Amino acid sequence: MASFLEMFSAPRALRWLAFAGVSCLSVAAWGADLKVGVISSLSGPVSALGIPYEKGVRAAHARIPEVAGHGIEVIVLDDASDPATAARNARKLVNEDKVDVLVGTSGVPGAMAIAAVAQELKTPLVSPTPVSLPGPDHDWTVVASQPFELMVSAVVKRMKAEGVKTVAFIGFSDALGDLAYDSLVRSAGELGIEVVANERYARGDMSVAGQVLKIMGKRPDAVFAGNSGTPGALPYLELANRRYSGRIYGTHGLINADFVRVGGRSIEGLEVPSGPVLVAEQLPAGDPVRDASMAFRASYQKLYGAPPTDAFSAYAYDAYLVLADAASRVGPDVQPGTTAYRQALKDAILSTRELVGTHGIYNFGPDSRYGSDERSVVMVRMEGGQWKLAAQPKPPGR
Repeated sequence: MASFLEMFSAPRALRWLAFAGVSCLSVAAWGADLKVGVISSLSGPVSALGIPYEKGVRAAHARIPEVAGHGIEVIVLDDASDPATAARNARKLVNEDKVDVLVGTSGVPGAMAIAAVAQELKTPLVSPTPVSLPGPDHDWTVVASQPFELMVSAVVKRMKAEGVKTVAFIGFSDALGDLAYDSLVRSAGELGIEVVANERYARGDMSVAGQVLKIMGKRPDAVFAGNSGTPGALPYLELANRRYSGRIYGTHGLINADFVRVGGRSIEGLEVPSGPVLVAEQLPAGDPVRDASMAFRASYQKLYGAPPTDAFSAYAYDAYLVLADAASRVGPDVQPGTTAYRQALKDAILSTRELVGTHGIYNFGPDSRYGSDERSVVMVRMEGGQWKLAAQPKPPGR
């Protein structure tokens, strides 16, 4: 990774053009000719994730504004947390703005919609959001976040070590909820843990009292929530209101400041999986992911005047690293803005080997569109309003 970053000069002057009345921000280096189209949820229910995504891309661009002699122009569009808008934005970026690669978006349904457009229009997509991409039908997409199966498996192993025998599920009534539930059932079954409930709610719902009452009636040892962002706090608030005393677990989609603020004391003791970036300073000195994570934090701090407080900006930062690393390996005879360049960039992305990011070390291939492995997962626990690297499992009872 060091050799890759050393290829880039210090950031040149940047032009930041904000257009009033439209959901678009253009970030360009002088003479930019490699175009990156970013779709994120800057408004709507998924904005707690989408806003950090945009910040992560900006932090990465500030550090790497050019690659292989090409300035990089980043165009950001808001999908308003709507999958149909995400798909329309993807088409606009490819057909009208002539981008060479896409990044986005903040929710699983929207990311799936963009992946379909990327496949149709033969444009590489680096998704910071986990999506299910079976078979050869989405070979223009790779994913910078950890697969749900890997992250949920880590949670279930933690449950097993802490003596959990029964677990209830509550999650979103959409693709993310399905992905989380299916992953839980698979991993729990392998370790002999019984899933006793499958309750769902919409991201915009204001109450889950009925769902939690059904869960309480099952008397589970633990509750696992398959959700993300600020709406992800709702089940934990209701569980605390009902004085639920079992263990609580969740997904890596909960690691953002707004969730912690809204969840308050109700999420004390919550255990979730995370990429190493969240606890980078607690990793051993010399750990490559630690070094990459601290470099990300320094870039973010310089740009925004404060350190990151979420894991999502780092996913978008890693997505940018993936495309920049790949672009550095595209031959000089192929120029951005062409069909040939998009194909060459796709091929380079799929040949990525041992690229060190903030959430892990990435390896992609035609049959491996998730780049992460076990090195990309740690378990963290909410203690006193802060995420801490989880200690060795304790006996049952919080």
